[in-house]
Amino acid sequence: MSEVSVFSDYICQLGEGPSYDPATDALFWFDIVNGKLLEKPVAGGALKIHELGQMASAIAIIDEQRQLIATETGLFVRDVATGKLTLHTPLEADNPLTRSNDSRVHPCGAFWVGTMAKDESKGAGSIYWFFKGELRTLYTGITVSNSICFSQDGTIAYYTDTETGLLMRTACDPATGLPVGEPKVFVDHRASKGYVDGSVVDRDGVLWNAVWGGKAVKAYSPDGTLLREIPMPVTQASCPAFVGAKADRLAVTSAWKGKDEKQRQLDPQAGMTFLIDIPVNGRFEPRVLIA
Repeated sequence: MSEVSVFSDYICQLGEGPSYDPATDALFWFDIVNGKLLEKPVAGGALKIHELGQMASAIAIIDEQRQLIATETGLFVRDVATGKLTLHTPLEADNPLTRSNDSRVHPCGAFWVGTMAKDESKGAGSIYWFFKGELRTLYTGITVSNSICFSQDGTIAYYTDTETGLLMRTACDPATGLPVGEPKVFVDHRASKGYVDGSVVDRDGVLWNAVWGGKAVKAYSPDGTLLREIPMPVTQASCPAFVGAKADRLAVTSAWKGKDEKQRQLDPQAGMTFLIDIPVNGRFEPRVLIA
């Protein structure tokens, strides 16, 4: 694990949703269940902790002054200077049993947002498409929405219901980010250790997946072949993001959620955030279009 180092030793109960802003060299990520947004410069600097007052899981850049945050009640515009949150579009706001989970921006500026039950009740979540103020439901009956990511040209979308062990792939309209046709199995992970969690796709079409419960990050070629497996120092890696001025490194969040005291002692770095120092041909997240 010499290529894996600790980026932040702040311990999140459920670290998730990492996203890098190249304009400020900052990685943003969440401690979902504790309602915290974390921010830290990749090149070095102090950790900032922003209290959100509700569960939140994903962040996207609107412009230099604003970000979009997915929370348990909706999509909020966050003022970067003040941290003020303003509701833009409600999302399952009338259902206190669910919250947002994995989400990512399509190259056209559309935002795919997943939800799930706070207690992981079967089939309680969905995956939504949000673009220029319009919200549509894409998939329902999802237990744990994860692995939402896209090819660089916007023609392919990926997602999973983590419970199923199947990473899905669907053709996508590059102009709108809407799925075209029926999803097909990209990777069948059911016979492997752990569960498919968050993913991101590089410029070469390689999908990098954090394996929850598998102590690993796996890389898959565009045809679904396993290219490499990077051991992680924690059991529950949760989501990767490309970071750095050239987007050529990976940051990976993790969690201690679900572990008792004895299990946490055996997994002492659980909840920390890591850097993987192997060369990756990454890319920056597109900006989200809210209107």
